[in-house]
Amino acid sequence: MTSENAGRTKKHFNMQEKEYYVYILMNKWNTVSYIGITGSLLGRTWQHKQKVVKGFTEKYNINKLVYYEIFDNPEEAILREKQLKRWSRKKKVDLIKKQNPKFKDLSKNWEL
Repeated sequence: MTSENAGRTKKHFNMQEKEYYVYILMNKWNTVSYIGITGSLLGRTWQHKQKVVKGFTEKYNINKLVYYEIFDNPEEAILREKQLKRWSRKKKVDLIKKQNPKFKDLSKNWEL
């Protein structure tokens, strides 16, 4: 996985091969974050926005997709998710800022 894959738009998603996504969501104030993994970034983002799953993201209104990485291998994605979860908040914010300096919702124009 290279950083050039991070932040791809919906039109670049390859539906032929299975892809895995490690993603970071934040609340609208960028004060609370959530890191997850999914095989369907579009579907999972919709679930967060609609508060389908009760829990942390629903409780803290975390539904803004600010960062994601794409993997072909689920084991690599799982390792990356675990790595990011161990990072300090500052290190996570710095990672996001490299690809998305204004913390825009990357899914804003998707048809969710």
